[in-house]
Amino acid sequence: MNILCVIPTRYASTRLPGKALAEIAGKPMIQHVYERACRAKRPRAVLVATDHELIYQAVKAFGGQVMLTSPDHPTGTDRLAEVARAYPDVDVIVNVQGDEPLIAPEVIDELAAAFDGAPDLAMATLMTEMDEEEYNLPSAVKVVTDLNGYALYFSRSLIPFPRVKHEAYNVYKHIGIYAYRRDFLLTFAALPPTPLERAESLEQLRALEHGYRIKVLKTDFKSIGVDTPEDLERVRAIVEQRYEV
Repeated sequence: MNILCVIPTRYASTRLPGKALAEIAGKPMIQHVYERACRAKRPRAVLVATDHELIYQAVKAFGGQVMLTSPDHPTGTDRLAEVARAYPDVDVIVNVQGDEPLIAPEVIDELAAAFDGAPDLAMATLMTEMDEEEYNLPSAVKVVTDLNGYALYFSRSLIPFPRVKHEAYNVYKHIGIYAYRRDFLLTFAALPPTPLERAESLEQLRALEHGYRIKVLKTDFKSIGVDTPEDLERVRAIVEQRYEV
């Protein structure tokens, strides 16, 4: 199976503009993401897809593969679809966000492996047990699945609501790393936005509302995405501590 890992990376950011180029332990953040993604075993290649010349040149400078994409894409999915159209021989695309400098390579392989022997699987993503202090944070997206591990719903609200306490009750946090069959990715990007997607501002709900299934794999990986200056300082401290060990 031909698997491509794509890192869609915009320059603009409401809370941290140019964050892909923010320095972490002597390297731009995008280099940390790229190098960790390259440690995954399943993808044949890793590619940064960006809308900005500065990021393009930064990736070129450290020897990474990069594609300059349209600056007009409204979502990361649209940017992925542009890449998918340029790589017709790819079977599965794994989407790793450009603000995940601590991405675990093994979760990329786990997502890719979900498609082995599963020709009907179109899309997969990740979830992990949520810390209680995040239960009421809209920025921490929750997910509930059916008994076979397929998503029933994603929400910024607490789901399921703990009306009755049960020993098996868990709240799961969605981790925004996805894998798609190439053909489905092109279909998904062309679908019109849906009411729940707009209400929650969660693009993955578009797939559910149009009747597609999303496999959700449980992982122990705790994502630390960089959205704010505080996130950046936290990641810097973690990376620098690793280098000191």
